[in-house]
Amino acid sequence: MPKNVLHTIEKNMRSFSKGQKRIAQYILENYDKAAFMTASKLGKLVGVSESTVVRFASELGYDGYPSMQRGLQDMIRSRLTSTQRIKAAGDKLSGQDILAEVVQMDIDKLRKVVDESSRTAFDKSAEKIMKAKRIYILGVRSSSFLAGYLNFYLHLLFENVTLVESSAGGEIFEQLFRIDADDVLIAISFPRYSQITMNVVKFARDRGATIVAITDNELSPLYQMANVSLLAPCEMISFVDSMVAPMSTINAFLVSLGNRLGADISSTFTDLEAIWNDYGVFKRADDE
Repeated sequence: MPKNVLHTIEKNMRSFSKGQKRIAQYILENYDKAAFMTASKLGKLVGVSESTVVRFASELGYDGYPSMQRGLQDMIRSRLTSTQRIKAAGDKLSGQDILAEVVQMDIDKLRKVVDESSRTAFDKSAEKIMKAKRIYILGVRSSSFLAGYLNFYLHLLFENVTLVESSAGGEIFEQLFRIDADDVLIAISFPRYSQITMNVVKFARDRGATIVAITDNELSPLYQMANVSLLAPCEMISFVDSMVAPMSTINAFLVSLGNRLGADISSTFTDLEAIWNDYGVFKRADDE
């Protein structure tokens, strides 16, 4: 379980030096701003050197200031309003090449998935899907697009897939009315976490269903409720949720399921290609 930065600061406050206490006090009172400051800027604001800020992060048990900063960002992500997110992004991206900065941030997220994702959880999630009697997929708000994408391809692989539509809260439960212990619910949620998603996951879990979560980190409430989770960072960029890493994780997950199906998937797509050709689904090169 990742540590809560504020709790760690409060717990160790008495042991800090005078300069470290100034850093600690500022973070406790302005954690939403500190999460996006460089060590140099934070030091200038509280009147200490950049090296003091770096040592402060080490004192808290982090392997460097960026690690502590990520801890703050993970902690506050679900708390910030859209207005606060825009302001935080403005402070971070002001005067920079926004295209390069945003793309680089997404590249960093993809690298983090490669370096930190649990292969055990990845394989276990695939095993749960392969054994399921019925597969339900749930994602609301910005996560609805990921859910729809996953649904499109899972429908090509399995016969027993249901995309849970989220047009009305009550209707969701009607769609899941028959879910039971033989079924899997794939639940997708990223900050700010949807309460609707959490309520539905609780319902499915109470019915005995297996929960496969696709979410951002171990602090996610969805992670706490799931049997197994696929984690992909979704760090905020202004009012936009970056879905690059989650989408790439879903792509890898689909490929893994296809490999497990082996010859069955080849047969499926042979049949589909024949249908597409017979009914002119795609434009042919020789039609031009």
